[in-house]
Amino acid sequence: MTPILPPVTYDNRGPVAWVTIDRPEAHNALNAEVRRGLWDAFARFNADEQASVMVLTGAGDKSFCAGADLKEMAETAMTVPPPDFIPQIGRNVEVAKPVIGAINGVCLGGGFLLAQSCDLLVASSTATFGIPEVSVGRGSPWAIPLTTMVPRAIAMEILLTGRPITAQRAYQVGLVNEIAAPDELVARAQSLAETIARNAPLSVIAAKRTAYLVAGERMAQAFDEAEDLWRPVYLSTDAQEGPRAFKEKREPIWRSR
Repeated sequence: MTPILPPVTYDNRGPVAWVTIDRPEAHNALNAEVRRGLWDAFARFNADEQASVMVLTGAGDKSFCAGADLKEMAETAMTVPPPDFIPQIGRNVEVAKPVIGAINGVCLGGGFLLAQSCDLLVASSTATFGIPEVSVGRGSPWAIPLTTMVPRAIAMEILLTGRPITAQRAYQVGLVNEIAAPDELVARAQSLAETIARNAPLSVIAAKRTAYLVAGERMAQAFDEAEDLWRPVYLSTDAQEGPRAFKEKREPIWRSR
């Protein structure tokens, strides 16, 4: 296993590249070092002629990724995240080869962003998926693809309540391709990746592009419109109050401004 930029590792397992967020003590939260490591990992995969499929996962069995590091966010008083805040396939980075998410636990916020950027998802039976941004006063303009992945009512439930859904529910609504027992997740994800890798590479790449053709024509514009919608939220005092309350372990006091 090769470090990219700690705490992200890159491991070639036959034709499959495993990229792991290795920060389990912080639920694999996306601090600055993790974000830089992910950018490097995606660049390495794009250039890696030995790897035809990537599997993205988190270290440990409790968290795939809990999202942005709210403590870091509170300390830096972050307002609007920059366009290159985190790799987002199909928006700020292109990855022609297939990417599988192996979701091994909590998958929230920015972790959900990474998961929905994957082409297929294999989830541990203990995994949970959620976008809790409404509960901390932050934004989720990156959730635009969600409405093409699940029925609108389910997307609204996830976005408006902030409550996570189980792996079983995610499978039922079509967000997840397979559910595996926790100790079988790695093997199931590797098996799926190897199945894809045995196929003709040019056909696989063309198939992936075909699947995104219709959505892709509107997606770029939708992302821009979503950024405009969420900018006032990011710039509000509530957007600072949420992470601050999290850091101070108290309930936030919303002022709607």
